[in-house]
Amino acid sequence: MTAILTFFTTLACIVTLLPFSRHPHWIIRGMDFPRLQFTIFITALLMAHVIFLNTQSPLTWLLISITTLCLVWQLWWILPYTRLWRQEVKAANKSSPDKRISIITANVLTPNRNADKLIQLVRTHEPDVLVTLESDQWWEDQLKVVEGDMPHSIKCPLDNLYGMHVFSKLPLSNQEIAYLVEKDVPSIHTTLTLGSGDRVRMHFMHPAPPSPTENPESAERDAELIIVAKSVANSNQPVIVTGDLNDVAWSATTRLFRKISGLLDPRVGRGMLNTFHADFPFLRWPLDHLFHSQHFTLNSIKRLPPIGSDHFALLTELTFSPTAGADQAGLDSNASDHKWAKDIAENKGVSINDVPPLDDSK
Repeated sequence: MTAILTFFTTLACIVTLLPFSRHPHWIIRGMDFPRLQFTIFITALLMAHVIFLNTQSPLTWLLISITTLCLVWQLWWILPYTRLWRQEVKAANKSSPDKRISIITANVLTPNRNADKLIQLVRTHEPDVLVTLESDQWWEDQLKVVEGDMPHSIKCPLDNLYGMHVFSKLPLSNQEIAYLVEKDVPSIHTTLTLGSGDRVRMHFMHPAPPSPTENPESAERDAELIIVAKSVANSNQPVIVTGDLNDVAWSATTRLFRKISGLLDPRVGRGMLNTFHADFPFLRWPLDHLFHSQHFTLNSIKRLPPIGSDHFALLTELTFSPTAGADQAGLDSNASDHKWAKDIAENKGVSINDVPPLDDSK
C-alpha cells in the first residue's frame, strides 16, 4: 500500500508542478484544465494516507505533507470560483431596461443538428445578443428564424469548427471580422448601442485550443487573448469580451488576460459555471467566458440547459452602471506580467494594431 500511495503522491506532484512552467506545450497547458478534478483526487489521496498508512512513520508524514501542499496549491486556483470568495462584480440595482444587456454565448458544435433547442432557449430567455461559435452555413440557415427579433447580425459561417455568428436586437456598428493570429480562425469586433444610447465595445472570440489534434502549443490562443487584452487596457469605453476562449477561468493565461485588460469576471465569488463537457459530468470546467469593464454590474449569470452540443450555453445579463461599478477591481498586474504578455505577442508576431480599434467617435 505504501508503494501504491507513494506512486499516486508522485503523480499528484507532477500534475501540480507542471503548470509552473510557462512552456506552451499542450500537455503542460492542459494541466490547468482539470484542477477541480485534481483537487478531488488529491483530497481522496490525503484521506488514504491517513487511513491506510502508519502515522508513526516519517515517510507517511512526508507523503501527507507533500499531498497537503499540492491540495493547497490546487485550491488557490479554484476557490475564487466558489461562493467562499468575495464577489468581484457587484450585483446590479434596479435600473432602466435601456441600461441592460443580456447575452447568450453558445458553442453549438458544428455537427450538432439540434438547432431547435438553441432557438427555444432564445425564445425563452429573449437575450439582446446571441453569439454562436462553431456555426457553419447550416446553422446560419436554421438561425434565420431569430432575425425577426434580432435584426442586426454579423455572419461568418465556416465549416472548420471556427464559424461564428452574432445576432442582436440592439444596433451594431463598426463591424469587423478579423483573423488576428491564424488565417482560418476569426473573431468578431463591433460596437453595440444600448437602448440608453450608451455604446459598448464588443469582442467575440474563439481561439484554437492547445491539443494534439489542433495546435500542439497554446501560443496562438495566448497571443490572441493578449493582443485583445492590450487593445482594451487603456480604453475608456465600456467593454465586453465573450466567447469560447478554449482556456479555463483559473489558468495562468486567462488570469494574465484579466490582469492586462483590467476586465472583470462575474463568476468570481459566484461559481464555476462549468460549460464543457456537457456529456461528461465528471470532466467539466469553465471554458466559455464573459468578461467586462467596470462600467457594468451583474444582474445574473447562469448556465443554460443542454442543446446537443459538447458545450452548455452561458446566459449573462449586465447593467450599464458606471457610477455604481467605479470601485470594482479585478486582478493587478506587475512588470513580470507585462513582460510575459509582450513575449507572447512577439512570439507570434502580432500586436494590438491587429485588433480593430472600434473608434467610439464613428
